[in-house]
Amino acid sequence: MRFLDPGFLFALLAVAIPIIIHLFNFRKFKKVYFSNVRFLKFVQIQTSSRQHLKDKLILASRILALAFLVFAFARPYIPNPEQKNVYQQQVISIFVDNSYSMEAVNTEGTLLDESKRRAKEIASAYSLNDKFQLLTNDFEGKFQRLLNYDEFLTAVDEVKISASNRDLSQIIRRQKDVFIKEPNSRKTVYIISDFQENILPQAPVQADTSITIRLVRLKANSQPNVSIDSVWFTSAIHKPGDSEQMVVKLRNNSDEDAVNIPIRITINNQQKALGSLTIEPRATSTDTLFFSGLGAGWQEGVIDITDFPVVFDDRFYFSFNVQQSIPLLIINGGNENEYLNSVYRSDVFFTVTNVNSGNINYAGLSKYPFLILNEVDQLSEGLIQQLSEYVNKGGSLMIYPELAGDQQGLKKLLQTLGTDFPAEVVTAETKVSSINLQHSIFKGVFENIPKNLDLPVAKKYLRYSNQNNTTKQSILEFPGKVTFLSEYKLGRGKIYLSAVPLNAETSNFARHSVFVPIMYQTALLSLQDQSLFHKLNRDQVIELPKLTLNANQTLKLRKDKFEAIPDLRQNDNVSQLYVADQIRQIGNYQLLKNDSLLSILSFNDAGPESDLNYASDRVIKGKFPGHQVDIITPKPGSMQGAVQSINQGTSLWKLCIILALLFLAAEILLIRFYKQSHTKAVKLE
Repeated sequence: MRFLDPGFLFALLAVAIPIIIHLFNFRKFKKVYFSNVRFLKFVQIQTSSRQHLKDKLILASRILALAFLVFAFARPYIPNPEQKNVYQQQVISIFVDNSYSMEAVNTEGTLLDESKRRAKEIASAYSLNDKFQLLTNDFEGKFQRLLNYDEFLTAVDEVKISASNRDLSQIIRRQKDVFIKEPNSRKTVYIISDFQENILPQAPVQADTSITIRLVRLKANSQPNVSIDSVWFTSAIHKPGDSEQMVVKLRNNSDEDAVNIPIRITINNQQKALGSLTIEPRATSTDTLFFSGLGAGWQEGVIDITDFPVVFDDRFYFSFNVQQSIPLLIINGGNENEYLNSVYRSDVFFTVTNVNSGNINYAGLSKYPFLILNEVDQLSEGLIQQLSEYVNKGGSLMIYPELAGDQQGLKKLLQTLGTDFPAEVVTAETKVSSINLQHSIFKGVFENIPKNLDLPVAKKYLRYSNQNNTTKQSILEFPGKVTFLSEYKLGRGKIYLSAVPLNAETSNFARHSVFVPIMYQTALLSLQDQSLFHKLNRDQVIELPKLTLNANQTLKLRKDKFEAIPDLRQNDNVSQLYVADQIRQIGNYQLLKNDSLLSILSFNDAGPESDLNYASDRVIKGKFPGHQVDIITPKPGSMQGAVQSINQGTSLWKLCIILALLFLAAEILLIRFYKQSHTKAVKLE
């Protein structure tokens, strides 16, 4: 046993006071004179042995009460077993949770403010010679080094709320990295957090048994919270001036109803739509909002809800592009097709270019999202290769065959594309028997579907092999599931394969009512729709359409005064943008090539911080199998003394106080209730 304040032991000299009182009985005897003893019948004669025993017991109680009171002030303790190892220095790693949930409040203020204060109190419990590491959710490289006490305090003051969040396994691994360089030091880990359930990893934490782990648990006031879960458009096509329908999904993370939560959509700093939602406890609900009047170009959107007092998840960013027009390329084997020109030239949204199959600019194919191969019989090796690359990179290719040729060029192309290929030309008149109304082409086309829908008839068509292609999706079929029009996928692109050319001699398809919506929708669906938003710390690689950069060109991500240069990697089909941990704040960011705008990228929080559910102590300890973990719930006031006590070992001062009170109580009981029963009576005559 040792003492934290051994100087108080000098007070044990006070034990001499009751001993002196016992040795020198200061009680004075008083003489009483009786003029007449006639009425005095008995005199009690008391034996002295039991009186002496009583005095000694009282003396012992007083001495022990005083001694244990002195011991309590000297703060005795049983040393921690780890103190048996002599360390010249201690290394302390302190993790301060700075995720969004730490903006919650309790009686001490915000949890982040309390966590920073607790970190300083913990550090003050150690020697000035000890070294400290500060760690936050940001995992910044500048904190992967040890700091002295003053540097640590300065670093703690600079901690701010971050969109990042880490689990216990990631935190412990990061802390272990800095301990590797200090093999001969005593190592202690502190994790200061509210311990939301999302901080728990799926697998148990692999912790080094040589490291002491202490979890400092902060508690926030119970608060309801509603968050924006996701948003999407009912249509991926955005045209200037068109009406837009956006679906907003909200999540109620509390155990009570969320009533009339207001929703506001802002596009390019202009309010576009308002709505409200009532959500049941622990449920989600959606609302569809309408707006219009958008011009061509990139749109920066923001969705706001009002949900006081938890507001860190009340804003959601998104972005999308409104195309001025869609450029289309029609490659003709002969003359231009009047039906195709009629469909697309009637709408200024489409810009149509017709070229002959022998006069194609291969380098310019990538600027057309939709390409139509119209009755081309002679297909060169170069054209086949270029069309294959075009589709793989995200282009949409529609093929109308030429029935008069030998189909060898078409067969080779389709085999390269991995679709069904020509088998034979069928001359029997055949009517289309089924239409796949669930296909995206027909979405929003029919208000009411007739029971006996009239379908196209073919007098002559090309029957394709049935290769059981897993990417095949039928649109129109002849009896027996024979292809009339089907869709295939290859890489990032699509192939639409027709069994008939567009002329009146082979079928009535070009004059049929389904022809226009099919051609219109396939062209619109050829647009590569970029993601409306990305998640921080999760979507670290963003795929974009193929980008080409010259030696003197660079990409930049910019938001207000912030600017970062992301890493760009190219593969055969797409460009990949690596943002890693460069983006730490939610918002809309401009992607620039030099100073030219390429797109808008929107980033939002990953979401788990919105669910203000906290893990129990039992569950937390269960994540550390075979490892002793201390969970500390701070009391009002400083943690410095508590940490010092834990570091020293088992504190005994409370036990000393209890024993002192017990011996004082024993003294009182002895004085009041100790009976002197052994007496004898003598008759006086």
